[in-house]
Amino acid sequence: MSLRKSGVLVAVMAITVGAGLVGLRAQDASGEMVRRAKVKIAPVYPDLARKMNITGAVKIQIVVAPNGTVKDAKVIGGHPVLAGAALDAVRKWRFEPAAVESSGVVELKFEPHQ
Repeated sequence: MSLRKSGVLVAVMAITVGAGLVGLRAQDASGEMVRRAKVKIAPVYPDLARKMNITGAVKIQIVVAPNGTVKDAKVIGGHPVLAGAALDAVRKWRFEPAAVESSGVVELKFEPHQ
């Protein structure tokens, strides 16, 4: 292969790899979601949690499809009584469209409102 062809090949590979890295940046170093949510549905505070005076946060690992819908969600931390309500809410969230699927962690806080 000539020197010119190999130089062009290296340049094309660098551009391709660089473009892939930019498109895949879906979360920051802490794992928090960096893709902006357009629609956030607030979770419904469960009656059982209210009766038991349970408060706290639920962390959820989500995968967002390129069209902005939540493709997958799973609880990675928080009180089990609050987890179902958090999952139900996050599955209804909508994010900005992107070229590729992205993932990250979101946190929903539960505090009783009298």
